[in-house]
This record gives sequence, structure tokens and C-alpha cells, in this order.
Amino acid sequence: MKRILIVDDDITLRTALIRYLQNRGYVVEDAGSGAEAMSRFEENPPDLVVSDVVMPEMDGLEFCRRLRASQAGQLVPFIFLSSKKDVDDRIQGHQMGADDYVVKPFDPKELIAKIESQLERSRRIHAEIKRLLQQAQPPSAEVPPAPTLNPLPLTPAEEKVFWEVIQGYTNKQIGDRLFVSPRTVQTHLSNILSKLQLESRSQLIRYAFERGYRPPAELGDLLSD
Repeated sequence: MKRILIVDDDITLRTALIRYLQNRGYVVEDAGSGAEAMSRFEENPPDLVVSDVVMPEMDGLEFCRRLRASQAGQLVPFIFLSSKKDVDDRIQGHQMGADDYVVKPFDPKELIAKIESQLERSRRIHAEIKRLLQQAQPPSAEVPPAPTLNPLPLTPAEEKVFWEVIQGYTNKQIGDRLFVSPRTVQTHLSNILSKLQLESRSQLIRYAFERGYRPPAELGDLLSD
């Protein structure tokens, strides 16, 4: 089941949204401020975020900005749900990195439609990453001799995360596969990027395939799941 993080300081609205989304099969977590939401996200990244704009401690705009600045939050669908309805407000929300913007008061059916649309878009993005990874691997009948690879300057734990990342898995999926928390995965990923002097997941994937690093053969079938 897909996990959604609801961020709003209005507890009445938050409770109603949680019930509405749970009745439609989603797992829902909630937070009352951007600061609390950021902490929850770092502990266990959700599949999608729905956030208010005006909140105490840290508003939704700053929360979105920090989320997009983190490695784990770059591709997570983000929808603003706000009473700020001016065009400039909506533009600012998109400039901060939001994928969509819903104005209060709203029809819950519209929000569900936008959530489903963003989750489907996210699914297509990850499917395309897997397709590109498959395409980068030569057919089994034409596999050239394995190149001599330079050892990666990584710890054993970091190397495990490295192989998972270049297959297109998210931090949550990697955590489930390696039996560690998403936060631990993110720590290893940050160390990997620092050691290899890279800035993002996409650069890491490009780095791996340009230098001949391929996922272990026994993991090949996972790319077609």
C-alpha cells in the first residue's frame, strides 16, 4: 500500500483527510508543522506528501525547499493544499518544487485524483529508470569480457547500498531489502556521493555505468519486476 504524509496544523482537517485516505486504501502519517514533517520524512520517506503552506515552526514552502534539497526527497511527489489561492502564491509553490497545488476549500475527490495522478507519474519514472538500466546491459549472447574495475573507495555497507541505488531502488525499498532504516540508507548514500565527488542519484547511476559497474548477475531478474 502507498504511504502518504499529510502536513497541516489544522488538526480537524488533518483527521478528516486521514480518515478519507485510509478508507481508500492508503497508509497515512501526519505532522502539524514543516519541522515535524521533515523529521518524519527523514525517518521513513513516504510515497507522496500533501502539505499546507501556512504553518508554525517551519512553513510548507520551506519544508518543500528542504525536501527537494535532500537526496531522498528529490523525486517524491509533493502537493500543496492551501487557502492561499492567488496566482503568485501558486507560482511560488511550484517554484519551490511542488508537483501540484490544490486550493482550500477543495473537493476530496479532486485531491484523490491528483494524488493518484502523481503516484502514477512516479511509477512511470521509476519504470523508465529500470528500462534504461536494462537497456544499458548487453544481451546475454553478446556479453563482452568483464572489464577490470577499480575497487570502490567504499565500506562494505556503502558498497551494498551502491549496488542497490544503481538499480533504481528508492531508500525505502533499499532499507526493506537490506533490513536497515531509510535514514541509514540515506547516510550511506550521502557518504558514497561525497567519496565519489558526485551530487545526486542520477550522477551516481551515470558514473557506475560509464565505468562498467553492473548490478550482480543474480540481481538481473529484479530489473524486470
